[in-house]
Amino acid sequence: MNRRTFLKTAVVAPAAVAATSVPSYLETYTALYVSDPHAAAIQWFKDARFGLFMHYGLYSLLGGEWQGKPMVNETAPEHPNAEWIQYHCRIPVAEYARLKERFSASRFDANRITDLALAAGMKYVNLTTRHHDSFCLFRTRETDFNSVNSAARRDLVAELAEQCRKKKLGLFLYYSHGRDWKHPHAPTLAWSVSSRPHYQNPQPEYIPDSEVDVRRYAEFMDRQITELLTQYGPIAGIWLDGEGVLKGYAKKRPGGLKEVAAMLRVNELYAKIRSLQPQCLISYKQGVTMTEDFLTPERQSSGLEKSGKPLEINTTLQPWSWGYNKFTTKWKSIDDLTALARDARAAKANLLLNAGPEGSGAIVPQEQALLREFGQKVSRK
Repeated sequence: MNRRTFLKTAVVAPAAVAATSVPSYLETYTALYVSDPHAAAIQWFKDARFGLFMHYGLYSLLGGEWQGKPMVNETAPEHPNAEWIQYHCRIPVAEYARLKERFSASRFDANRITDLALAAGMKYVNLTTRHHDSFCLFRTRETDFNSVNSAARRDLVAELAEQCRKKKLGLFLYYSHGRDWKHPHAPTLAWSVSSRPHYQNPQPEYIPDSEVDVRRYAEFMDRQITELLTQYGPIAGIWLDGEGVLKGYAKKRPGGLKEVAAMLRVNELYAKIRSLQPQCLISYKQGVTMTEDFLTPERQSSGLEKSGKPLEINTTLQPWSWGYNKFTTKWKSIDDLTALARDARAAKANLLLNAGPEGSGAIVPQEQALLREFGQKVSRK
């Protein structure tokens, strides 16, 4: 090799190597990614505009029905959020857990889901890897309450990650952080009225409040999020939920939200995420420490345009429910979605639209049709 060839190789090879390691969804941001993965991810997110949200889990099998009756949200009857059925119907922990024996996910098709996201003009997909009921859609060593150990015998996060990688879609992973209706060391009713169902009879799975150690729960969550960031390749974002529990308890603590965040090791978790995957963005609804990469208020911008943070508005295709509700007879119209997209653009926010798959894992026909129409009439303009 002559000197000229050697120098050319020395200059080009590092860039070539870096380019091959760029996550597929960030390929058009390669130059920025090579110098600053986090900055590249932020710019991509600002440009993305639209994403597909999916609430899927054991609650999807029930479809908002328990013991032959539609679920009722006693505090807000007009808000039948079917993914909260264990809470609203006070389904005993053990009885609810048996649903995993029926969870086959027979029609959960990551290939079709990602094709639908692309048809809707979306740049990323967000899946509930673990909702408030604590059931996990991924392979985990931390609990046997997961899809691999269910009738499905499948790692749904792995399947979705593969398809997102092939189709250059960003993958966000929803994770219920502050609210958990199964783990014995999760925040109790002393933290927030919504932290656990209001059972009339003691649940054997729970332990006395005096023995609850939320530090152990924080360590459990840290290990699970580490699994999510080390098993599935590049992840576009970790999307945390449970803000209401933390902020509710903060009102009772002398140190406020800062003290509560420290109890659940939120800053340490953020540092772990950024260490494992520098491009991985972090959100925690409207913000817990305000070191999050973007804020994601529900249904409207909530005046957060002045925060200086990138925004994402998340909302439903059904009138209210995030999880599948078999009693839904009317969905939002394309005019509704056009208005939502216009409002999001005015707020300089992305719009994350939620579909709630049926118990089988199939996205209901009405939502499929609405998402395709959204792609044709709204998202590509």
